[in-house]
Amino acid sequence: TDRVRRTARAAVLQAHYRVQLRLPVRADRAVFSSYWGRGYGCNPGALEAAFRAHAPHVATAWIAGPEHHHTLPSGTRALSPGTAAYWTALARSKYLVNNVNFDRRLVKRPGQVLIQTQHGTPLKKMGLDLQDHPAAARGQDFDQLLRSVDTWDYVLSANRHSTLVWERVYPSAYTTLEYGYPRNDAFHRASSRDMARIRESLGIPEGATAILYAPTHRDYRRTQRCALDLERVLRRLGTDFVVLTRAHPLHQAPFAQGTGRVVDVSDHPSVESLCLAADALVTDYSSLMFDYANLDRPIVIHADDWEAYEASRGTYFDLRTSPPGAVARSEDELIDIFTTGHWRGSRSAQLRAAFRERFCPYDDGRAAERVVRHVVLGEDEAARSVREVPLAGPRPEPADERVGPRA
Repeated sequence: TDRVRRTARAAVLQAHYRVQLRLPVRADRAVFSSYWGRGYGCNPGALEAAFRAHAPHVATAWIAGPEHHHTLPSGTRALSPGTAAYWTALARSKYLVNNVNFDRRLVKRPGQVLIQTQHGTPLKKMGLDLQDHPAAARGQDFDQLLRSVDTWDYVLSANRHSTLVWERVYPSAYTTLEYGYPRNDAFHRASSRDMARIRESLGIPEGATAILYAPTHRDYRRTQRCALDLERVLRRLGTDFVVLTRAHPLHQAPFAQGTGRVVDVSDHPSVESLCLAADALVTDYSSLMFDYANLDRPIVIHADDWEAYEASRGTYFDLRTSPPGAVARSEDELIDIFTTGHWRGSRSAQLRAAFRERFCPYDDGRAAERVVRHVVLGEDEAARSVREVPLAGPRPEPADERVGPRA
């Protein structure tokens, strides 16, 4: 039967893994994954590119389901989860890089180095803090979580707030690298030409104002739905606006159909590219706001259910009192923020500046390079803080082509 065959195959693969664990760790191999094998991207993607650029002697491989192999660059080897090649890579690669945890059957060997990149600045409760929020924990095995955390050698942090949270909710003996987030390097390196190409590929009309709408997951809802009537919002905002909608990675279906001026981009492989294309971000409690703030473009918070979200998930601070821009508590307030121009007014700019200073102090376009130079090349200088060791700036180009605020 199929079940017998699957059981036999799994046993053979685990026997293969045990054999590979007896063979030497290869110092010239690195294996990467992101979001449980969903494709190339996030902090591991930026680090994989940095490995090829700054440590080309290390061959890279990427774990992803076959349906996501098309997202991988040509310079890295594709690995499908659960194959013999997958288990060989986990057993023998010196560097293991992920923004979530690897397979719980992973045996961390002496000589292997695991880099936990994380995938956002925490507004919502994480790790051990979820013990007091069972609805959000969804049956989390905290003992297994701590076993996984004990395999981490390095944890990346974009700001002091994240460092303090990670070290409390994921306690272990790892080293925290306050280097900024590698995935945010793109925001400091891209040119206006890059941005124009992305906007054209998304079908954004020239001269239009593009709003990226990216809400987060709701633990207290069984089904996820769009909290806004986007067609109504656009009718009120006028024909010069378009909305790019992106569902949370945990959702299986988009929030809106890609018709007219509402364009669903949930399947787009690079959220960083979407941020570069957008003139403003509208979100609720998504950690994307911390990354988007690097662009110094308007951010509007739609906090229509803060009390319910805070009660079910728990948060580390009240976003309504320390926001990155204007805060709307209803759809009508959101519309007013845009129609009155408040979304890009001086008060919104002041809030954004304070938010950036708090949460984006290290992002400067060189985070991935710093990680590789410190972890792989052993360069002690890279271990100092960004402010103590200013690195070279973004690639040179005419000043009028730097990516910056568009509104």
